[in-house]
Amino acid sequence: MRILAIITGVFLAAIVTFADFADTFPPSPADPAIDYYGPSVDPVAKLAARLAAGSAKLAYTSRGGYLKSLLEALNVPVESQIVVQTRTSLQAALISPTNPRSIFFNDSVAVGWMYGGFIEIAAQDPKRGTIFYKLAQDPGRPPRFDRDNACLACHRSDTSLGTPGPIVRSVRPGADGEPLVIYGADAIDHRTPIEQRWGGWYVTGAPGGIRHMGNLRVTDRDQPEVVNSIPVRSLEAEFPVDRYLSPYSDAAALMVFDHQMYATGLITRYGWDVRTKPASIEDGAKEVAAYLMFTGEAKLTVRFPAGSGFAAKFSAQGPRDSKGRSLRQLNLDTRLFEFPCSYMVYSDAFQALPDAAKNAVYKRLLAELPTKGDPGIAAAEILRGTLRLP
Repeated sequence: MRILAIITGVFLAAIVTFADFADTFPPSPADPAIDYYGPSVDPVAKLAARLAAGSAKLAYTSRGGYLKSLLEALNVPVESQIVVQTRTSLQAALISPTNPRSIFFNDSVAVGWMYGGFIEIAAQDPKRGTIFYKLAQDPGRPPRFDRDNACLACHRSDTSLGTPGPIVRSVRPGADGEPLVIYGADAIDHRTPIEQRWGGWYVTGAPGGIRHMGNLRVTDRDQPEVVNSIPVRSLEAEFPVDRYLSPYSDAAALMVFDHQMYATGLITRYGWDVRTKPASIEDGAKEVAAYLMFTGEAKLTVRFPAGSGFAAKFSAQGPRDSKGRSLRQLNLDTRLFEFPCSYMVYSDAFQALPDAAKNAVYKRLLAELPTKGDPGIAAAEILRGTLRLP
């Protein structure tokens, strides 16, 4: 099962990358220091334990089956919905531009759903990496999360830095949603120029006049050239949105997702390396800190509106320092975030890093952020204030 290729398939290194992790052989998932196949403590495993104990329940409804109840139980906001029209998972036969896959996410979980299929879930174990599950849409039996290690066929490779993790790309989709990878596939993270992003995705909230690859389909395979995308305010004209929880595939949510997915893989690989070969701490800290400081970030040229409610929901989470500032504050004008340091420093995966590794990243962040002007100085102050760093 491909879950974050629920997104759009295989992550190809088509943009500027940090080479250290990509160029070294990853540890084995069976290493005792990692124990990937052992019992997980990710958010889905914890929810499964609560279901078994009777302290949590999932409700099945006619709209989405277990989806809405699952999102609530995992604290995943409906406003985070982003929508993919390409056929790129084990459920490819169900997916099309008129029956697309919706994805919802928070810092540690991504949930994939399409009408008529089972629910796909990728959950981050703080030490092991991404754990993959599926949840059958069967109201006739108690809900059960089935762990699916078959996902590692795609989700543990060079494209995910050698660890179980998310993979994201931008492709040209055919009229039926088939990803036409023969015409190219671009990796997506915050360094990817906007004009190369979101092929195979629906995009709402992107300003008119800005070039990107969302909302496109190739109708003539002999002429697959990308043209200006048509702005889409709502998905109502594209497919039966009454089946879905939201009529949006928000551009701001997509940009946050683009950043977070690579950060997730990077933190996982750093954790695997330092737990199995501690000599890698300093080199890995350099790579992780550079990404968390948005090194090489693609600049925005126009203001992105906040139409779906995602921006407000995301920014409200905090934590905030004594001046009320947060690393989750979105800019959406010239850059994605107001301050050049990622909120992923608060993620369970980052906080679970060995102290020496975590402190090595903090040291680099606090030394280099002030060189980025007032926003960088503010980011260093927020880090110190919210994480109680010296």
